[in-house]
Amino acid sequence: MKEFLYDSASKMSEMITAHPGLVMMLPRFGIELGFGDKSIGEVCRLHGVDAGFFLLMCNVYTFDNYVPTAHVIDSTDLTHLVDYLRRSHQYYVEKRLPHIERHLQHMASALPDRVATVFMHFFSTYKNEVVAHFGHEEERVFPHIEALQRGHSDDSYQIDAFLASHSNIEDKLDDLLQIIFKYLPPQAMGDDAISVVYDILQLSHDLRKHSLIEEKILVPYVTHLERTVS
Repeated sequence: MKEFLYDSASKMSEMITAHPGLVMMLPRFGIELGFGDKSIGEVCRLHGVDAGFFLLMCNVYTFDNYVPTAHVIDSTDLTHLVDYLRRSHQYYVEKRLPHIERHLQHMASALPDRVATVFMHFFSTYKNEVVAHFGHEEERVFPHIEALQRGHSDDSYQIDAFLASHSNIEDKLDDLLQIIFKYLPPQAMGDDAISVVYDILQLSHDLRKHSLIEEKILVPYVTHLERTVS
């Protein structure tokens, strides 16, 4: 894989223009638009974000096959990773899922009642699973990590348990897409259908990156903390 073309001296606007999908990440760092010609490093400093960590996340979201090496993980300040993941959860639950649900409800209004009920029940079940998935991480996993970051040993939980039970919450989104592609009657199709397919594809991609961050960056980082904090 080619090296990422940007560093902390690069202009933030140039990177976002070249990789528009990264604009969706900015709120998770508390970064707002209007950064003018400031460099990535300058923008990050203004918002209390470590530029190395920010660029690592940009690498993950930009390159499909990018998995950071152990050296990259060890040399990056990951103290704000939990906060980033919390903001991501908030983004999915409070913005992206409700947005998709509104489109689906409009589509369902053109379906027979029985079909519409099954269709929306499928999505509602998925949304509840996502909320439960994130809830477990926020109530059990993240406090464990934050305790370790404060130098407090926590033998009541180990990150291996997280990895063993970690599920891919994006898989059911693929099932939903197949339902739309194969079984939705013509009267339910239209602009809403095109919009919701695009949104589901975008969310599925985002969630895959989210899972990669948790499994390939968070887990090694916490494993190191568990070994060094006593």
